[in-house]
This record gives sequence, structure tokens and C-alpha cells, in this order.
Amino acid sequence: MKVDSIRAWASDVPLTRPYAISGASWDSVEMAFCELRTDDGLVGHGMASPATEVTGETRDASLRELQAAGWIVGADPDDIGVLAELERRTNGPAARAALDMALCDLVGKRARLPLVELLGRVKTTLPTSVTIGVKPVVETLAEAREYVERGFTTIKVKVGASLDEDLARLTMLMVEFEDQIKIRVDANQGWSESQLVEFLEETEDFAFEMIEQPLPPGHESFLRKLPLDVQRILCADESVHDEQALSRMCDEGMPYGIVNVKLQKCGGPRAAMRIANACHERKLAVMWGCNDESALGIAAALHVAFASKATRYLDLDGSLDLAKDPFAGGFAIRGGEMSTILRAGLGCELA
Repeated sequence: MKVDSIRAWASDVPLTRPYAISGASWDSVEMAFCELRTDDGLVGHGMASPATEVTGETRDASLRELQAAGWIVGADPDDIGVLAELERRTNGPAARAALDMALCDLVGKRARLPLVELLGRVKTTLPTSVTIGVKPVVETLAEAREYVERGFTTIKVKVGASLDEDLARLTMLMVEFEDQIKIRVDANQGWSESQLVEFLEETEDFAFEMIEQPLPPGHESFLRKLPLDVQRILCADESVHDEQALSRMCDEGMPYGIVNVKLQKCGGPRAAMRIANACHERKLAVMWGCNDESALGIAAALHVAFASKATRYLDLDGSLDLAKDPFAGGFAIRGGEMSTILRAGLGCELA
């Protein structure tokens, strides 16, 4: 099996509701897609949905890289040399993720197996969190009620714009839902050191499942001074892009007990698997995260997640608020529990 052709295109998809984090907001998603066809008639797909504020990559830059990836024609998707060439020739992690997804999709389809089975399945299902962006208390509670009614048991709350507002929102969530849901907090680097200390003091009695990226990268020495039980629930996102960043941080003293691995941030399924393996070796838990992206990207992350012994958490809700997803299939979700489906490769098809 050899790649016979490549096609790339862009798609802008509105969100069903605006979405805000500390310092940014969106009402639509800009994505780029690629399609690889082989000489024996198989088709593999991949997608890029870069977070410019995290990696510096734009959708248009991703699209240009995909359009310039003609070098992949003639390659065997299962050849390890192709992966090395992909990492050498592709600058942006989201563009690299799209191409690697498409290659993995082809490998699975050639074997007539879901990708997770080829990687070595260790899990069959896990609950995913759903995310509530930065918004007023009343709107936060209304959205939380909607998710609970739909069966979700874990909610991630974006914070970091106003500490007082953050505390009010979280307090009301705790009061209303008590033991019904688990709550994760994501500051997206939005707090200062003093604000983090105040937040921890004010929420000492709150049982958060995790606190994600409370401070910008570069504040790790401060985080190392926090109590170990706090460090254990801290989750690194923007601080860990790739395997090299993880290794450096561990060498200096890892202040995070959890690492958020995103295919769009690290460069695709196989790069993500290497990070997850490194986390397992270091006894760190992995949460599989996403940007706003198609079911295609979510499915790719889920397949890798279920093949990793380090996997503890899912935050793979990035396709749930798309007004019209360009792809269908890929995974099943019931009562907040995610599972792969019995289709070869990534299990997705053009909608």
C-alpha cells in the first residue's frame, strides 16, 4: 500500500454557543483537513485545529503545510521512516497531527481493525468532562444543569478572568450539585501566584478533581513549594507541549501530577503515545484533551487514550458544540461515557 494522492481543504464551523477562556473567546472554529488515498483504494483522513495562543500556529498556516505535503505521495503509511520524515518536514504540530492521523487511519483500515486495537487496547470506556467557559454565575449554573440532565458527571470550569467571579461560580456549583458531579478547574494561565494562593485558601474545603494550568509556564519553582496534595491534582497544559518539555520539567522537579496531552499540541497520535509512555514511566497521570475540533480529531485522541496505561482522565468534548461537524462517527458517548466504535482505522467518515 502506497499513498497515491493527497488533498487538503479548510472549513469554518460555527459553535452552537460562544466560548470564552481567560484572555480569549470564540464563536466559530477554523479547521483544516487532509485526505490521503492509496493505490489500493483506501482513504485516510486527518484534521488540524491549532490553538494559536498556545503553539503560535494558525489554521491557514496548517492548511499551507498540508497543501505542500506532496512529498508523502509514494510513501507506505506503516513505514517508520515516513513518521521521521513527517516530523522533519512539518513545522506546525497541528498540521503534523493531521497527516499522522490520516496515516494511522490508513494503517487501521489496511488491517481492518480500529486503531486502538493495533496500538494495544488497555481501556474500553471512560467519562469525559464537558467544559463551561468563562461566564456569569447564572449562565454557568444553567449550562451545568443542562449537562447533568444529559448524563454528564464531570464538568470542567474555565476560570482566570476574575478571582471573585471564579469563587462565586464554583461555590454555587458546589452548593447546587454537591456529590452529583466532579469539578475540574482550568485557569488557562490566568492567575498570578498570589491569586492562586488565595484561590487555594478560599476553596480549601472543595474537592476539585484537578486544577489545570493555574499559572503561565516559568512559574514551576513556585508550584514546587505548594503542598504535595495540591501538586498531585495540578494539571500541566500549556507548560508541556511535547516529550522534550516533559523531560526537562521532570529533570528540574515535576510540580504537576497530571499532564494534558493534546494531539493538536504535540503533533499527532504517535507523538502523543510517546508522551503518554513517558508519563507512565514517571508515574504521572494523563488527561487527554482537545481544542474545538471535529469528531475526527476526537476519535484519534480517544484511540490513543485507550491504548495508554497512563490514561486517567478524558476531556474530549471538543466536537459537541459544533453547529455542523464535517465528519461523523468515530466514537460513542452515552451518559458522559466515551467509547470507540467497531470500525476500522479512526472509524470516521465525511458527513
